[in-house]
This record gives sequence, structure tokens and C-alpha cells, in this order.
Amino acid sequence: MRILAIEDDERSSTYLVRGLRESGHIVDPAMDGTTGLAMALEGIYDCLVVDRRLPGLDGLSLVRQLRQAGNTTPVLMLSAHASTDQRVEGLKAGCDDYLPKPYAFVELMARIEAIARGHGRTELGRVLKVGELVLHLDGRTAVRSGKTITLQHREFLILQKLMRQADQVVTRSMLLESAWDYEFDPHDNVVDKHVHRLRRKVDQGFPTPLIHTIQGAGYMISANR
Repeated sequence: MRILAIEDDERSSTYLVRGLRESGHIVDPAMDGTTGLAMALEGIYDCLVVDRRLPGLDGLSLVRQLRQAGNTTPVLMLSAHASTDQRVEGLKAGCDDYLPKPYAFVELMARIEAIARGHGRTELGRVLKVGELVLHLDGRTAVRSGKTITLQHREFLILQKLMRQADQVVTRSMLLESAWDYEFDPHDNVVDKHVHRLRRKVDQGFPTPLIHTIQGAGYMISANR
């Protein structure tokens, strides 16, 4: 998943972002509510983790404005103060769940997966298929005609994006957005290099190529070209 972590405490943010990234997710950090809201409104995230007390714009106000704008991205609210009244206030503001600090990271992950699953955004236990190529999202493995394909982290994210939009053109910007962090500064045709390596793994040794370059536009995965 792509997750936005809005947390102003530097130590807490580092712990949260590192843990989520080590769990295989793409994570963008924001250190204040105003910046976090602007990023959340871009609509590119599968889940938001929001601290209640934020400079600029507090967490509850952020969530209220997000919902008023029609954004339904699931939100997990974090707070050092989590009385019953405060949890109810958070849920009424539009949060999907509320977790008091300090928290166990395993519980945070379980709650993220639960609210993402409730919104149909979780990837657990699902597969994508294009022709004879199957991508197992739970195990992050690909199989083509019985042959297992070992994927690096970025390759998996790129292939997932391509397969989710099979038979459609996927631009380089879309692949950057799917496989790299918000703060990443692209250079040296990084997308093309990753797609080149991915194409060798997916297509080499098979009679029909699945990954196609669309000149001047981007890439497409299709079994019908």
C-alpha cells in the first residue's frame, strides 16, 4: 500500500515511517497538518496515519476537511490521549480507527490492514493475472507458465501497477508515483532501467512478450498485442 504518515514528532515519525517501509509499503511523511492535508487531497494514498496533535492544522480538523472534500481514504488516528470521549470525537470526525500512544507496531499494522480491507484497498490474499502471468500480491511473487519469477521490491510495485491497468498505457510518472516515495528525485531514466530489468524477467524465454513500450507515452502490459 501507499501510506501517508502525518506525524510532527521527529522521533515518532522516523519510527513509524521506517517500520512501514520495512513492512513493504511506500510511505510519504508529513510533519504538519497543513502539508499533510494538501498531500492527502491528491488522492494517491491507500491509507493515512494521522497524529491528533499537529502544528498548523490539528488531526481532527484535517480529517473533517478531507471528508468534506469527498476524500474517503481510510484514516487511522494516533493520540497520546485516548479517552472514550476523544475516541468518539475522532470517529465522528471521519476517522476509521483510533489507536492510543504508545502503541505496539504489530497492532498498528493490524489496524491499518483492517481499515484498508474495509475500504477494499488491501492487497492481502489477492492475485492479478495477465495471460499466463500471475502476480501473487500476498507473497509478492510472480509466476509465468509455471516458472517462478523473483522480483525486487521496485519491480514488484511496477509490475503490480502495470497489471492493475492491463491493456492501458501507464506513463512513467504513474510508475514513479506507484513505486517511489513522494520525496524521491528521479534521475537517469530510473523508471526505464527498472522496466528493462523487469521485462527481461517476465518476457525472456517466452514466445510472446507481455510488457510493451508505447512510444512517447509509457508502457503497457497486455497479452493481446
